[in-house]
Amino acid sequence: MSETDRSSSDADDLAGLLPEHSLLSLEQYLDMQRAIGNETRFRILHFLTEKGAQSAKELEQGLDLPSNTLHYHLDALVTVGLVENRKQKKPNSEGLYSYYQATSLGEGILEHGVRELIREEWDLLDAYSD
Repeated sequence: MSETDRSSSDADDLAGLLPEHSLLSLEQYLDMQRAIGNETRFRILHFLTEKGAQSAKELEQGLDLPSNTLHYHLDALVTVGLVENRKQKKPNSEGLYSYYQATSLGEGILEHGVRELIREEWDLLDAYSD
């Protein structure tokens, strides 16, 4: 089978996978999946879903990551839409700052992806450990 035949048959297999008027393309969904395939980005997203919105300093301290590493991975998560960077509009005692929070897509990909697989493994271990 030629490469062209394979590509068109692969495309046919994927037809109907997304709703007709999907807000995101398959490539965007795959970009999200690739993003959390990195352990550091997974840890950041997990931390944000567990702790809520955090400043970069809070994330650095909570995850014990150097600032440049943290920002590199935060940028990747923001780019694919799993995390959003919100700017505080009014200064407080510490001045103006931004904070990061998981988006609903970020929470969803964790809950119905890796976390679900981990839960299933625990369930299987419990079921067969007796």
